[in-house]
Amino acid sequence: MTREEQYITSKLDRRGFMGRCATAAATLGALAGVEPELVRAAPAEAATADTIVVLWMAGGMAQTETFDPKRYTPFAPGVRTDQVLSTFPAIDTVVDNIKLSKGLERVAKVMDRGTLIRTYQGPDLGFILHSRHQFHWHTGYIPPQPMAVPHIGAVIAKTLGPKVATVPPFISIGQNMEIGAESPALKSFHTAGFLGTEYGPFLITEPMDAASAVRPPSDLGPSRFRSRRKLYEQLLAQQPVYQFAGDFQRESLIRSLDSADRLLSSPSASAFDISLEPKEKAAAYGNTRFGQGCLLARRLVEAGARYVEVTSEYVPFRWWDSHQDGHSKAELMKQIIDGPIAQLVLDLEERGLLNRTLVVLASEFGRDAITEGKVGKEVRDQANTPDVMQTPMHYGMHRHFTAAGSVLMFGGGVKKGYVYGKTADERPCTTIENPVPLENLHASMYHALGIAPNQFFVNEKRPVYVTKDGKGEVVRELFA
Repeated sequence: MTREEQYITSKLDRRGFMGRCATAAATLGALAGVEPELVRAAPAEAATADTIVVLWMAGGMAQTETFDPKRYTPFAPGVRTDQVLSTFPAIDTVVDNIKLSKGLERVAKVMDRGTLIRTYQGPDLGFILHSRHQFHWHTGYIPPQPMAVPHIGAVIAKTLGPKVATVPPFISIGQNMEIGAESPALKSFHTAGFLGTEYGPFLITEPMDAASAVRPPSDLGPSRFRSRRKLYEQLLAQQPVYQFAGDFQRESLIRSLDSADRLLSSPSASAFDISLEPKEKAAAYGNTRFGQGCLLARRLVEAGARYVEVTSEYVPFRWWDSHQDGHSKAELMKQIIDGPIAQLVLDLEERGLLNRTLVVLASEFGRDAITEGKVGKEVRDQANTPDVMQTPMHYGMHRHFTAAGSVLMFGGGVKKGYVYGKTADERPCTTIENPVPLENLHASMYHALGIAPNQFFVNEKRPVYVTKDGKGEVVRELFA
C-alpha cells in the first residue's frame, strides 16, 4: 500500500462540527477542525528561487497581440475578420529569435534575462468563464470543490514558511474584490482554504495607499489599540466561522491577528510605504495601479515576502477582457504593463535578487477573434465579430481561447533568452509543439522553490496534491 493510500484509509482524529453554519460554502469546506498534515511525497530538489512574483494579466491576455505575434493586418473597412491574426506589427528584441508585439519595447530590451512559453494550454471547463479559469489557475483545482482548496500562494507560504517573521508570506496587490456579480468567485480563491487563515493573502487594493494598511490610526495609543483588539476578538467569537470551527481554525485566526500586530510595530512595515522610494525610481514604474504595484512588489521582495502577486485587475469587459475594440484595449494595456515589467526585472537584477526570485507573467487563457474555447468549437457572434470589419470596434482579439497562450518568466533559475513551444502561424493558432498544461506550469514553478509536484496535504482523510493528482511534470527545458 502506498503512503497516499495509507492516508486515505487510515482514521484521523478530528473534531466534528455542527452542520448548521451561516457562512459561505467555501468556508464550510475549511472547517474540518484539525490541522492539515503536510506530506512531502517525494524528496524536493534543490531550490533555484526563494521567492515568486506573479504578474497576473487578469481577463485573458491576447497572445498574438503581445508575446506571440503573427501576421500583421492593419485596420481597413471591408477586411474579413477571419483574416486578422495580429493588429500590431512584430518588433525585434535583444534576442535574435524572439519577437514581440509592438508596444512592448521595454520588455523587448530585457528578454535576454527571461524565458518565454508560448504554449500554455488551459483546460476545457465546459463553461469558459473567467472566474472558473482564474480559480483553476490559482488553486490547480476546477470549481466547484467539496472543500476550500488553497491558493498557490498559501501553499507556498505553508510549505516554506515566511522568510522574515514580520513580513506576510503571501501578499496580493491590485484586485478590488467588490466587482459585482463575480465578487464571490474572486473571493473564493483568494484564500488559504483549509490551510488556515494565517496563510491567507494580505490584500492590498491600492498600492499607493499600502502604507495605511500597516499603520495604526494616529488617534489610537497602545492601550486603545489593545482594547480594540479585545473587542474584535469578542466579535469574532460570536461569528459562525469561529463558533463552529475546530481548534485549529480558531488558533490559526488568532495567529494571523498576532502576525498583523507584529507587522504594525515592525520596521518591515516601511516596505509598504512606496512614498519612501526616490521619485525618479517610482516614476520609472508609471503612475498606474499596476505600475505602482510592481514597485511595491519589488520593495516587498527586498523585505522578505515569499509570494507576491500583482494583478492588472479583473473587471468584466475591461482591461484584458477585450470582447470588442480589442486593438485599442491591448494598446492601452501594453502602455500600462511594458515599463513596470521591465523595471521590476532590472531593479531585482541590480539588487542581486533576480537569481533567487522567479517572476511569472501569466493569464487565465488567450484570445482569438472568431474561435471560442478549444479548436473546433467555433461560435460566431455577429454583434462582436462580424464576417467583415466595419469599424475599429471589430479590430482585435475578442473570444476566449484555451488552445494556446503565453507565459513569461524571469530569474529564479530559468534560462535566459529562451523560447519554449510553438504555435501555428495561421488560424487557429493552436499549440503544435511542446504544450504546457497548468499542472506542468505549476510543477515548474514549485520546482524552482524546491517543492515537489507530488507533495500533498492530508485534509478530511484525503490527500490534496499541489498539482493535479500529484502528476504535474516539471518542464526541465525551462531551467538553466
